[in-house]
Formats: sequence, structure tokens, C-alpha cells
Amino acid sequence: MGDDNVIARLGSVKALLGIVAGAGASYGIYKLLFGRVDGKANRIKSGKSVAVQPGSLMDKVAGFKVVSKTDHLAPSADTDSSDVYSRSAASLEPRHLSMLLSLLQSSPSPEERRNVLVTLGNAAAFTVNQDLLREFGGLHIIASFLSDPSPEIRVQTLNALNNLSMNIRNQEQVKVYIPSVMQLIEMSPVNSDLQLAALRILTNLSVTDNHQHLMKSSFTLLLSLLVVSNEVLQIQVLKVLVNLSSNPDLMDDIVQAQAPASLILVFDSCTSTSVLLRLLFFVGNLRAWRPSEQVAEALRRRQDSLYCVLLDGSSQLHRRLALLLSHPDEEVKAQVARLLT
Repeated sequence: MGDDNVIARLGSVKALLGIVAGAGASYGIYKLLFGRVDGKANRIKSGKSVAVQPGSLMDKVAGFKVVSKTDHLAPSADTDSSDVYSRSAASLEPRHLSMLLSLLQSSPSPEERRNVLVTLGNAAAFTVNQDLLREFGGLHIIASFLSDPSPEIRVQTLNALNNLSMNIRNQEQVKVYIPSVMQLIEMSPVNSDLQLAALRILTNLSVTDNHQHLMKSSFTLLLSLLVVSNEVLQIQVLKVLVNLSSNPDLMDDIVQAQAPASLILVFDSCTSTSVLLRLLFFVGNLRAWRPSEQVAEALRRRQDSLYCVLLDGSSQLHRRLALLLSHPDEEVKAQVARLLT
């Protein structure tokens, strides 16, 4: 390629690097009562053309050696540092993804690592890139930043993994990080971006029953978070709980989980309709489970179990459901009536 062509093709830095505020996370592929998909992978549109500034992320990426899928990120001998094009996230070529992964591993700058993670997360909104990043070993490279000291880098790492986990084959690799994701939920500030991004990954991984068993230890954590979090996090928690409670093989673990007594207070007309509908659907899944009398008796001896809080005859849930029959939302009333029959 001649120098004139290179100059002509250098365009939008933002389009290649995807450095746009707030970009990243995609919501899980999760259908609830309404039969709609709650989330979609994020994509970034190209910005206006700008010049490459010395020391910028584009300048640094331009100097990285290019690799092919079979090189396992080993540098290529014939790489031309000027062979960096202005492209949207949808049209990034394999060599661009390779350069970004190389930069992610080698850059000493937290800001650059964050920007690369945003770009990779946006690129991972497309199936072809999801496959390429897996073949490059990119999932494990990205996941290594789950323990980064910077909360913002951890958030962008989770966002990238979330988009990557939309791909079923990628889930086989992402699933090994479920314990780390749950630890981030537990250790992060309540209602933080870290908790939300981590819950989105669990939502994607719990859509099918392939990896749900890996989340058995999360029930008490999720139930506690449901009580103390804001509406946005409550909805995300309930997406995971509804998915998990749809699996009969997990029901014994769910009903035995320790649950805060204050969970019953969420069944209130003051609770947002979006949260309430998902909560009622969760209870519907629980009530589909029928324990033997021997099992039920054993569960009654554990007063802090989810069974005692929501399912036992002595639970306050029946009374609180009756109060919701006067809720202004017709769908809430219909779901309550279904549970009371």
C-alpha cells in the first residue's frame, strides 16, 4: 500500500477504538412474561474524522505488530505500522482485534487499557468478532482484568465479557469466571456499576440450564441484594432468579437458601411494577415445586429459609398478595390472582 493510500484511509479514530463514554455493556438475552428480549448488545457509531495525535491510543495501536488467528498473538514479521484503517466496530478486521489484545496486555496506562476494553466490548457485539476473539484466546486475556485495581477497568472487563457471553460457544470459557463474578457482586458497593455489569453476565449464563448449577451458591447473595438494591439492580437480580428457578433440578437448593425476613416487604404496591411482575413470576416458579411432607417438615425447622419466608403456610406472603389485588396495574392483579388460586 502506498503512502498516499494510507493517508487517505486514515479516518475516524473513534470508530476504530470505540472510545465513547458509557459504551460497553449489553443486557442479557432474557425473555420474561412479556415475550420480549430485555437486552441488546451495544454498538458504537462512527464519529467524525480526526487526525492521529502523537502518543494517542491510535498512534500506539498503529505501532503494534499484526498477528493472524494461527499465530496465537505472536508478532508478524511483515507488519506495516501504518496499516491501520478507519473502521466501525462492525468492520474491524482480525488484525485490528489482535493489535488491541496485544495493547491490552502490554500498555502500562490504565486509561488506555480501559479504552481498549471498551473497543473490544463494542466489537464483541458482532458474532464474527465473538468467534475471532475466542480463537485468539481473547476471552482469557480480557478476563484477566477482572482483578484489576481500577473499578472502571473491572466494569469494562465485565461489559466485554457480557457481550462475548452472548455467544453459546464463548460461554464454555466464560463460565469458569462465575465465582469471580459472584465475588465482585458481593464485594462491590451496592447499586454500583460493578454489581450491575456482573449481574448481566449471570443473566446471560443462566438463560439455559447448561451452567446454572455453577450459581448454586449465589441464591442467598441474590436474595439479600434484592432487598437492599435500587430498581435497576432489583430487575437484574430477578432476571437471574427467574432463570434459575425455572430449572427443577435447582429447586431444592433455592428453597433451602437463607433469605432475609424483609424479603416479604418487597411485595408491596410501592414497589415498581417492573420489579413486582418479575417477583410474582419468581414466586410462581417456586410454587410449581411440590415437596414431600417429610421435606417440608425439615424445611420448616429452618425459619430463615426461603421456603419459610415465601412458601410455608405460616408465611405472610398470602396476606400481602391479597393486598396486591387492588394494585392499579392489570397485569399485576392478574398474576396475583393466578398465585392465589
